[in-house]
Amino acid sequence: MSIWWSLHLRREAASVPLARRLLLGTMETAGVDPDISYDLSVALSEACANAVEHGGNAGPGGLSEAYRVTAYLDGDRCCIEVADSGPGFPDRRATAAFAQVAPAPPPSSEHGRGLCLIEQLADHVHFRNRPGHGAVVSFDKMLKWREGALLRVT
Repeated sequence: MSIWWSLHLRREAASVPLARRLLLGTMETAGVDPDISYDLSVALSEACANAVEHGGNAGPGGLSEAYRVTAYLDGDRCCIEVADSGPGFPDRRATAAFAQVAPAPPPSSEHGRGLCLIEQLADHVHFRNRPGHGAVVSFDKMLKWREGALLRVT
């Protein structure tokens, strides 16, 4: 059995906890270990916050453009993708692991840790640009299951 969902969300701060709660609820219902669920929900929150902040300009009438979150739990893996319609990553971020090409921000900085945090919480992370424009953050993590989980791989 697998679970797949996709959301198209407005680039508004209120959309971030909505995506996070949906992911947490899905994983709790499926029986995913809470520590794994928490790691993925924090990584998703960081990717969504990045899309909200950098994912495009306000459209006609001041309405925010949308971004997309897609997640699926299949077998022993959860894969998540967040795509926006902004300017995309600078070429160096889209072609290599972020932490390898950019130094970590100073501890007093209020911004700049999100992509590094995603890399620490997920097993595999990819930063790329969509043809035309827009950034895509994809990440996945091996799942651990609670005893008696609905989707547990045996």
